[in-house]
Amino acid sequence: MCGALFRSDNGRNPRDQEFRIPIMMTLRSAVLVVALAPLALGAAWAQGAREFPFGAEMTLEVAPQPGSKRIPTLEIGDNGEAQLDLLCKSGRGQFSVANDSVIFVPGAMEDRGCTPAQAQADDALLAALGEAQTWKRQGDFVSFIGATTLRFRLGTN
Repeated sequence: MCGALFRSDNGRNPRDQEFRIPIMMTLRSAVLVVALAPLALGAAWAQGAREFPFGAEMTLEVAPQPGSKRIPTLEIGDNGEAQLDLLCKSGRGQFSVANDSVIFVPGAMEDRGCTPAQAQADDALLAALGEAQTWKRQGDFVSFIGATTLRFRLGTN
């Protein structure tokens, strides 16, 4: 009997209309969010691909030299300060980045008992970093591009 009090002329409960409109609007909003989420995530990924990975450690993409397991690494801090651990030398440097331009200035390097071949390879790597003019990120890789392109893999830990 109570239900009959809320019936309209067409026999439907007028309250059903009140709830149907907000539910449909909520459903449409949810569909819109689901449809647009991949676009937003893609834009965020593209933005991340353009940002220099300050605060990250990266390893040069090369095979170890015969008789050694060492592979050169860079750790670039949030302000561009860099810690370099090369084949047999280690030290500090400074990176400056603006858009896709990069400048690297090496600091004092400590020699840890290098063979002439290792010292030459470390010096060539430092020279190539110093000559790099641009950088590019592709996924987990960062390339420093100059006369020689150096490709580093970002640490994923």
